Amino acid sequence: MIDVVFEDNHLLVLNKPPGLLTQPSGTSRESLEEKAKNWLKDKYNKPGNVFLEAIHRLDKAASGIVVFAKTSKALSRLTAEVRNRNVKKIYHVLVGKHPPKNFGVLEHYLVHDNFRATVVDKEVSGAKPAKLHYKVIIERPEQILLEVELITGRYHQIRAQLASVGSPILGDTKYGSKDAWNFPGIALHHFHFEIPHPVTKEMLSFEVASRWE
Repeated sequence: MIDVVFEDNHLLVLNKPPGLLTQPSGTSRESLEEKAKNWLKDKYNKPGNVFLEAIHRLDKAASGIVVFAKTSKALSRLTAEVRNRNVKKIYHVLVGKHPPKNFGVLEHYLVHDNFRATVVDKEVSGAKPAKLHYKVIIERPEQILLEVELITGRYHQIRAQLASVGSPILGDTKYGSKDAWNFPGIALHHFHFEIPHPVTKEMLSFEVASRWE
Protein backbone atom coordinates (compact mmCIF):
# COMPACT_ATOMS: atom_id res chain seq x y z
CA MET A 1 0.00 0.00 0.00
CA ILE A 2 0.95 3.64 -0.48
CA ASP A 3 -0.11 6.58 1.68
CA VAL A 4 -1.77 9.10 -0.68
CA VAL A 5 -1.82 12.72 0.46
CA PHE A 6 -3.17 14.30 -2.74
CA GLU A 7 -3.88 13.35 -6.34
CA ASP A 8 -5.19 15.07 -9.45
CA ASN A 9 -4.51 14.69 -13.19
CA HIS A 10 -1.06 16.27 -12.85
CA LEU A 11 0.27 15.37 -9.40
CA LEU A 12 0.53 12.51 -6.97
CA VAL A 13 1.67 13.41 -3.45
CA LEU A 14 2.68 10.56 -1.15
CA ASN A 15 3.90 10.06 2.40
CA LYS A 16 7.06 7.97 2.12
CA PRO A 17 7.92 5.59 4.95
CA PRO A 18 11.55 5.38 6.15
CA GLY A 19 13.74 2.71 4.59
CA LEU A 20 12.15 2.90 1.13
CA LEU A 21 13.93 4.39 -1.89
CA THR A 22 12.16 7.29 -3.57
CA GLN A 23 13.16 6.21 -7.10
CA PRO A 24 14.50 2.99 -8.63
CA SER A 25 18.24 2.50 -8.18
CA GLY A 26 18.88 -0.11 -10.85
CA THR A 27 18.96 -2.81 -8.18
CA SER A 28 16.33 -5.20 -6.87
CA ARG A 29 15.47 -2.85 -3.99
CA GLU A 30 11.86 -1.65 -3.98
CA SER A 31 11.08 2.05 -4.51
CA LEU A 32 8.15 4.33 -3.78
CA GLU A 33 7.96 5.26 -7.46
CA GLU A 34 7.52 1.65 -8.54
CA LYS A 35 4.87 1.02 -5.89
CA ALA A 36 3.02 4.17 -6.96
CA LYS A 37 3.12 3.20 -10.64
CA ASN A 38 1.62 -0.19 -9.82
CA TRP A 39 -1.05 1.50 -7.72
CA LEU A 40 -1.97 3.84 -10.59
CA LYS A 41 -2.08 0.97 -13.07
CA ASP A 42 -4.50 -0.92 -10.86
CA LYS A 43 -6.62 2.11 -9.95
CA TYR A 44 -7.14 3.26 -13.53
CA ASN A 45 -6.78 -0.12 -15.23
CA LYS A 46 -3.96 1.19 -17.43
CA PRO A 47 -2.70 -1.39 -19.95
CA GLY A 48 0.60 0.30 -20.80
CA ASN A 49 3.41 2.10 -19.01
CA VAL A 50 2.59 4.74 -16.42
CA PHE A 51 4.44 8.07 -16.47
CA LEU A 52 5.45 9.08 -12.96
CA GLU A 53 8.56 10.84 -11.72
CA ALA A 54 9.56 12.50 -8.45
CA ILE A 55 10.29 16.22 -8.65
CA HIS A 56 12.60 16.25 -5.60
CA ARG A 57 14.73 13.89 -3.54
CA LEU A 58 14.05 12.35 -0.15
CA ASP A 59 16.69 10.16 1.50
CA LYS A 60 15.93 6.46 1.84
CA ALA A 61 16.33 6.71 5.63
CA ALA A 62 13.96 9.71 5.87
CA SER A 63 10.16 9.84 5.75
CA GLY A 64 7.52 12.29 4.61
CA ILE A 65 6.16 14.16 1.62
CA VAL A 66 7.25 13.25 -1.92
CA VAL A 67 5.66 14.95 -4.92
CA PHE A 68 5.44 13.08 -8.22
CA ALA A 69 4.56 14.48 -11.63
CA LYS A 70 2.06 12.43 -13.64
CA THR A 71 2.87 14.06 -17.00
CA SER A 72 6.05 15.22 -18.71
CA LYS A 73 4.71 18.79 -18.88
CA ALA A 74 4.03 18.82 -15.13
CA LEU A 75 7.49 17.39 -14.51
CA SER A 76 9.29 20.13 -16.48
CA ARG A 77 7.25 22.90 -14.87
CA LEU A 78 7.56 21.60 -11.33
CA THR A 79 11.28 20.88 -11.51
CA ALA A 80 11.73 24.44 -12.76
CA GLU A 81 9.85 25.72 -9.70
CA VAL A 82 12.13 23.65 -7.44
CA ARG A 83 15.24 24.80 -9.30
CA ASN A 84 14.15 28.46 -9.04
CA ARG A 85 13.36 27.97 -5.32
CA ASN A 86 9.69 28.85 -5.69
CA VAL A 87 8.87 26.17 -3.14
CA LYS A 88 8.88 25.88 0.65
CA LYS A 89 10.23 22.71 2.27
CA ILE A 90 10.00 22.25 6.03
CA TYR A 91 11.26 19.22 7.93
CA HIS A 92 10.75 17.99 11.47
CA VAL A 93 13.93 16.59 12.98
CA LEU A 94 14.78 14.98 16.32
CA VAL A 95 18.29 15.44 17.68
CA GLY A 96 19.84 14.25 20.93
CA LYS A 97 22.00 17.30 21.54
CA HIS A 98 20.83 20.90 21.53
CA PRO A 99 22.02 23.00 18.56
CA PRO A 100 24.09 26.14 19.26
CA LYS A 101 20.97 28.35 19.70
CA ASN A 102 17.21 27.96 19.96
CA PHE A 103 16.92 29.25 16.40
CA GLY A 104 19.28 30.35 13.70
CA VAL A 105 20.75 29.90 10.25
CA LEU A 106 23.33 27.31 9.26
CA GLU A 107 25.52 28.10 6.26
CA HIS A 108 28.23 25.73 5.06
CA TYR A 109 29.86 24.41 1.92
CA LEU A 110 29.35 20.75 1.06
CA VAL A 111 30.86 18.15 -1.20
CA HIS A 112 29.52 14.63 -1.54
CA ASP A 113 31.06 11.33 -2.50
CA ASN A 114 30.55 7.68 -1.55
CA PHE A 115 26.94 8.35 -0.45
CA ARG A 116 27.98 10.95 2.13
CA ALA A 117 28.09 14.76 2.32
CA THR A 118 31.03 16.51 3.98
CA VAL A 119 31.32 20.08 5.25
CA VAL A 120 34.39 21.70 3.69
CA ASP A 121 36.01 25.09 3.13
CA LYS A 122 34.60 27.27 0.39
CA GLU A 123 37.79 26.94 -1.65
CA VAL A 124 37.57 23.13 -1.97
CA SER A 125 36.94 21.98 -5.53
CA GLY A 126 33.29 21.14 -6.13
CA ALA A 127 32.07 22.70 -2.87
CA LYS A 128 28.50 23.99 -3.04
CA PRO A 129 26.81 26.42 -0.63
CA ALA A 130 24.22 24.96 1.74
CA LYS A 131 21.84 27.05 3.81
CA LEU A 132 18.96 26.24 6.17
CA HIS A 133 16.93 27.88 8.91
CA TYR A 134 16.15 25.99 12.12
CA LYS A 135 14.29 26.52 15.38
CA VAL A 136 13.67 24.42 18.47
CA ILE A 137 9.98 23.48 18.82
CA ILE A 138 9.98 21.08 21.76
CA GLU A 139 12.65 20.09 24.29
CA ARG A 140 12.34 16.69 25.94
CA PRO A 141 14.89 14.71 27.98
CA GLU A 142 17.50 13.52 25.44
CA GLN A 143 15.30 14.60 22.50
CA ILE A 144 14.96 18.02 20.89
CA LEU A 145 12.43 18.54 18.11
CA LEU A 146 13.57 21.00 15.46
CA GLU A 147 11.74 22.61 12.56
CA VAL A 148 14.11 23.02 9.62
CA GLU A 149 13.42 25.01 6.47
CA LEU A 150 15.69 24.25 3.55
CA ILE A 151 16.89 27.23 1.55
CA THR A 152 19.15 25.17 -0.71
CA GLY A 153 18.66 21.51 -1.59
CA ARG A 154 21.97 19.69 -1.33
CA TYR A 155 22.61 15.97 -0.95
CA HIS A 156 22.17 14.94 2.73
CA GLN A 157 22.21 18.64 3.58
CA ILE A 158 20.24 18.63 6.84
CA ARG A 159 22.05 15.53 8.07
CA ALA A 160 25.53 16.91 7.36
CA GLN A 161 24.89 20.44 8.61
CA LEU A 162 23.31 19.43 11.91
CA ALA A 163 26.08 16.91 12.52
CA SER A 164 28.67 19.61 11.86
CA VAL A 165 27.33 21.72 14.75
CA GLY A 166 27.23 18.77 17.14
CA SER A 167 23.54 17.85 16.76
CA PRO A 168 23.35 14.73 14.57
CA ILE A 169 19.86 13.42 13.81
CA LEU A 170 18.66 10.55 16.02
CA GLY A 171 19.33 7.21 14.35
CA ASP A 172 21.74 8.72 11.84
CA THR A 173 24.84 6.69 12.62
CA LYS A 174 26.35 7.64 9.25
CA TYR A 175 26.68 11.19 10.57
CA GLY A 176 27.75 10.37 14.10
CA SER A 177 24.57 9.80 16.12
CA LYS A 178 25.18 7.57 19.12
CA ASP A 179 21.88 8.22 20.91
CA ALA A 180 19.21 5.53 21.22
CA TRP A 181 16.62 5.42 18.43
CA ASN A 182 13.92 2.75 18.41
CA PHE A 183 12.21 3.51 15.11
CA PRO A 184 13.09 2.53 11.52
CA GLY A 185 15.25 4.93 9.54
CA ILE A 186 16.30 8.25 11.03
CA ALA A 187 14.35 11.05 12.75
CA LEU A 188 14.13 13.20 9.62
CA HIS A 189 10.62 13.82 8.28
CA HIS A 190 9.54 16.05 5.37
CA PHE A 191 6.59 17.66 7.14
CA HIS A 192 5.46 20.60 4.97
CA PHE A 193 5.77 21.39 1.27
CA GLU A 194 4.45 24.30 -0.80
CA ILE A 195 4.64 24.51 -4.59
CA PRO A 196 2.67 26.23 -7.40
CA HIS A 197 0.34 23.91 -9.29
CA PRO A 198 1.84 23.19 -12.75
CA VAL A 199 -1.37 24.23 -14.56
CA THR A 200 -3.48 26.52 -12.36
CA LYS A 201 -0.46 28.16 -10.65
CA GLU A 202 -2.37 28.03 -7.36
CA MET A 203 0.00 27.61 -4.43
CA LEU A 204 -0.51 24.11 -3.05
CA SER A 205 0.33 23.31 0.56
CA PHE A 206 0.75 19.81 2.00
CA GLU A 207 1.42 18.69 5.57
CA VAL A 208 1.97 15.23 7.04
CA ALA A 209 2.84 14.66 10.70
CA SER A 210 5.68 12.28 11.53
CA ARG A 211 5.20 8.93 13.24
CA TRP A 212 7.25 9.98 16.29
CA GLU A 213 5.94 13.45 17.18
